[in-house]
Order: sequence, then C-alpha cells, then structure tokens
Amino acid sequence: MDNPNQNRNQKGNGNGNGGKPGRNNQMILLLVVAAVVTLLCVSMMSSFLSDGTRTEVPYSEFVQMVKDGKVKEVVIKQDEITFTPASGVVIEEGDDSPFYYLQTESFYTVPVEDPELTGLLLEHDVEINGKKPNTNSTLLDFLLIYILPVVLVWVFIMFIMQRAGGGGMMGVGKSNAKKYDVQKETGVSFKDVAGEDEAKESLQEIVDFLHNPGRYSTIGAKLPKGALLVGPPGTGKTLLAKAVAGEAKVPFFSLSGSDFVEMFVGVGASRVRDLFKKAQESAPCIVFIDEIDAIGKSRDSRYGGGNDEREQTLNQLLSEMDGFDSNKGVFILAATNRPEILDKALLRPGRLDRRIIVDKPDLKGRVNILKVHSKDVLMDDSVDLEAIALATSGAVGSDLANMINEAAINAVKHKRKVVSQSDLFEAVEVVLVGKEKKDRIMSEKERRIVSYHEVGHALVSALQKDSEPVQKITIVPRTMGALGYVMNVPEEEKYLNTEAELRAILAQCLGGRAAEELVFDTVTTGASNDIERATSMARAMVTQYGMSEKFGLMGLESVESKYLDGRAVLNCSDVTAAEIDNEVKRILEEAHKEAVRLLSENREVLDKIAAFLIERETITGAEFMKIFREIKGIPEPESEGKETAGSAENGASGAAADRSSEHVETQDSAVSEEPAPKVPAGTDSSLPVEGGETTSAEETPQEPSSEKTE
Repeated sequence: MDNPNQNRNQKGNGNGNGGKPGRNNQMILLLVVAAVVTLLCVSMMSSFLSDGTRTEVPYSEFVQMVKDGKVKEVVIKQDEITFTPASGVVIEEGDDSPFYYLQTESFYTVPVEDPELTGLLLEHDVEINGKKPNTNSTLLDFLLIYILPVVLVWVFIMFIMQRAGGGGMMGVGKSNAKKYDVQKETGVSFKDVAGEDEAKESLQEIVDFLHNPGRYSTIGAKLPKGALLVGPPGTGKTLLAKAVAGEAKVPFFSLSGSDFVEMFVGVGASRVRDLFKKAQESAPCIVFIDEIDAIGKSRDSRYGGGNDEREQTLNQLLSEMDGFDSNKGVFILAATNRPEILDKALLRPGRLDRRIIVDKPDLKGRVNILKVHSKDVLMDDSVDLEAIALATSGAVGSDLANMINEAAINAVKHKRKVVSQSDLFEAVEVVLVGKEKKDRIMSEKERRIVSYHEVGHALVSALQKDSEPVQKITIVPRTMGALGYVMNVPEEEKYLNTEAELRAILAQCLGGRAAEELVFDTVTTGASNDIERATSMARAMVTQYGMSEKFGLMGLESVESKYLDGRAVLNCSDVTAAEIDNEVKRILEEAHKEAVRLLSENREVLDKIAAFLIERETITGAEFMKIFREIKGIPEPESEGKETAGSAENGASGAAADRSSEHVETQDSAVSEEPAPKVPAGTDSSLPVEGGETTSAEETPQEPSSEKTE
C-alpha cells in the first residue's frame, strides 16, 4: 500500500512524476521570454546604431544641395537615395540620436515623385548609380542579427539550468551537501574517537544496521530515521559524524544548517527537496546536518519565530523527514549544542528518534583522548598522561588536543627532540592563563601586594580540610592579564560537591582580599574576579542547590543554554530576588570572616611564605607545604617527603590545573579599569543533571579564579 504522505509530498514538491510537466512548462516560458527580450534588445540596438552612423537629409535640402553643386555622387535605391557630399562640404547634424557622438558614415534622403530629378543630377555633373536589391544578403542579415543572438541566449540558459541540476538559476536552490562516496572516505574511524564510549556504541548500532539490515529486519526492527548529537562545543560531535562516514561504507552527505539559509524566499525549501532527492537516489546513505539549530529553531515567538524563509525551510525539512520511506536506508544525523531551542516537531520520534549525548569526558575518557592525540607525538618516559588528565577535569577533546600540540611546540622551542611531562604541564598552563609575560615590570610595592594576595589564597586552602591541595603559586604575569595565580589539583576525580566543600572554596576565593586587608590595611582591584566568581557560586548555592536555610529546597533559578554558557534565569518575584541578594551577601560575608580569621591566626606563616615567593616568583605546592610545616612544627611525612622531593625537582609539578575545580587566582594591576577576562574554567556553574536529583561536581562551579587584566 502506498504511503499517502509520500505521495502528497511528491505531488506538492514536484519531486515525483507529476511535477515534470509543470517544470517543462516553466522552462518553455522562460525560453520564450528570453527570446522576446533578446529580439527587442537587438532591434533597438540595431536601430540606434543605424541612426547614429547615417544622417537623414530632407528632400528639399537635398535638391538645393544638387543645384549648389554640393553633391558628388548619388546611389538610387527603391526606398532611399544615398549621396556623397562634394569635398569640403559640411552638413549640420542634429543630436536626437542617443549615438549622436558617433562619426557619420553616409547621408540619405527619402525619394518623392520627381521626374525632373535625373535631369537635374545630369545637369550638375552628379555621378548617378543604381543598386539592385539583394535578397540573399537580407536573409543573412536577418539570421545574424536576430536569430543568432536568440540561439546563443537559449544555449546559455540551458547550460546554466543544467549546471544548476534542477535547483534553480545559478544553482541557488541546489543543495550544497558534500558527498563522500564509498570509495572516498573521510579518513576518520571510531578508533580515532575516544572518551565518548556511549555515543560511539549508539552510532555503531546504526552503522551495523546499514551493513547488515537482514539481522534486524528478521526480528522486525526498523532503521531509526534519525539521531541528534547533543553536547557542549569541542566534545567531538562533528568528529563522531566523520567516524560514522568512515565506518558506514555507504554514501555520506555532509552540510551545515546555514547552507540552507539564503536571502531569497523559498531557496532553503528548494535545497531541502534537492538534498533528499539526491539522498533517496543514493540510498542506503547517511545525511549529516551540522548546527541544525540554524534552520530547526522553534517556530514559537519566544525563540525568535516569524521568519518566513526559515519557517518554510523547516516545514519542508519536517515534511521530507516524515515522508521518505525508512526502508530505503536514508538516515539523518544532526548535531547541535542548543537542543532547547529546536522545534518540538523536529525532535519527536519518527524524525530524530535518538538523542545521543556527547558530554565532557571523565577521567578515563580524558586519558584515552590524550592517547589518541599523542600517538604521533614523540614523548619520553617521564610522561604520565593520567596525571595530565587528572589535572584537566572538565576539559573537552578539543582542549586536550590543543594541549598536546602546545606541548610539542614547547619542546621544539626548547630544542628537545621529545615531549616531557614538564612540557605537558606548561601547555596546560598556557591554555589556561597564557604565556609568561617576561617584559612586564612591576614595582616592589605591587610585587608585595600580589605575593600576599596569592599566598592568602593558598594558605586559606591549606588550612581547610575540605579544600584541594595547592600545586603551584606564582607571581609571574601572564599574557591573559594574570599578574599571579594559584593552582589546585584534585586528588581524585569528583562528581559531587558537599556544602562544606563549596564554603571552603568561597573562603579560598576571598583569601586574597582578606590578606590585603590584614597586611596593607587597604584593598586593591586585584580581587574583582574573585568576588565575581564567589558571588556566582554563592548565588547558585541559594537558588539551585538548596543550601540556604532561609529558602530551603526552593528552586529559584533555571538554567538555559545548558551546553553553552549555562546562563541562569530567576523564576521568582522582585521581592524574592531582593531577599536572594541579601542571602548571598550573608554567605559571602561569612566566608570572608572565615578567611580573615584563618590568616590572622597564621600571620607568621603568611609573612614568611610571601617573602619566599617574592624572592623565587614561583614555588611548587611541595615547597609551599614544606615551609608551612616547618613554621608550624609539623613533621614531614616520609612518603609525602619523597613525593615532594620529586615534585620540587620537576619545576612544573604544580602546573596542573583543574578545569572544573581549578583555583587559578590572579591579581591585577591597581590601575586596571576594564573588566578582566576570565581564566578558562572547566564547566559552567551549576548545570543540573536531567534526573533532577543530583548535580555533578563537573557541572558545579568550583574554585573561581580572581583574575584581572591591566
């Protein structure tokens, strides 16, 4: 039994047999109009050129010129008399013709009944000639002047239409999809994709279905019509699509959602029809549409609906996805990082049956990603990829690939033939806060302020049991605007944060400001980014995590653009919003008081470590803890002493930075006037898990960095 939807789509879209006569009629009409326009243009141009090079003289004036002896020769024709003036005779010409500036080649007059004309010409010794009409020349002139231009225009139009492939003039309505044939693969397979095992498994099922449809059809299973890859930028959605193309061994069409968008109304819908027509001709095949939100945005006015061209394109896409037969083996693969704005009709089962989440990799996934990207890089025996993966919690695949490349570049810069662990740690540092700014010269006063600020962060962290270990403290300026920073690395992969841990992070964020107040009895602009990040975390504790006694378990904010900036929107009245601000202020004041208390009780440690940092500029976490224990009289643990000795020997051991719980505190110049760019943090603040019960630590705002720019 025929599919009524499919028949309806074929009739309405002109893709079936019923659409050919209408299209032929359009072609004939176009050719006829082109022929008429060409004939009119040629006729007008011929007339204008003729008027510009030949001048008509009134018959009375011509007779007078003959009597005055100003005519040398005449040629008598049936419809005109052409004459040549005598030497030195000038005839005044008018400027009525648009080509009046052309040089006149001949003069003519229209004959009248005048029997005395021949005698008059002979009397004044004018040479008389006659001209016989040439019918062959007239026919040739007609063919060259009128028929040939029309034929050339027709040939040109047919050529353009053929190149357009039925997509409209100049290929405007033709699909721009890049087709990868079975023989021409992308060069990427599932072996080149790591850290996304669940997504790979879902896509491998699709590939296996295309290879062995009999195994599934025997039990009654059908090929899903489509799948949507969803995840943050850089997680490998496009790479997974390329791997599918490399593994599928079937034709693969790849294009972006913006390829359907044009300034001409109806072009997008035409390209959609052309794409699915090609796909059905090449079935079984896969169609990959990257950034599908460019055309699949919801028609609801809340998401900017009302664009006629985009809505027509979306309607055509919905019609085609619902109309083609799944048994033919056309599979739609789409990717986006904004699933919340996609039209609900596009996401329903029967169009995009599966939603494949391509999220940020965990520790094991990061290790595997580093192995994939480092397989062609020469590395020495000191490299520990697991340590790098632990230091980059929250990083995506593109970040890790960039770090490996930066490490290789750094090794070449230092004239080494292999990449070492120190190169990798330095690469992590470069990606997070930029390169060292060696030409930045700070005054002694500013160096002391920056040193106390950073030691304040590190010391508050060391004095709290719920904080993560300090790995590096430096007051060397960086190109991203940091005048100094502290790095913390977790001891193990974490997915949850307790309220105590978040409050410890808040106290650590405000430790730099507390140190400035305690030592210099003043404050600087260096804590602006600390305050910004601490405020964001405290607000999330109140509005999203239910960690406020006043509001309890109320959800006061919802997160939009989960996979992009994670922007939170309040879901409460203005009165409640004011109360939220007061609660956030109270939490921050408590954290600030705790930081001041810890530093006041350990002022001697603060002064000595700050003096040591001013002298060395950079110290490792091991050196920091060694000084701390010496001053506090705490014995050095044996096992830890061995580790710290090794860490001190490797100057980059503290360069490990946690992407979600990293604490990259920075200090700015006191003359800073512009807001400082943030150090790349691992994840956006407080992204709720879809289950709604818990929130992953990788999705929780961890230790904010107080970075400033000059």
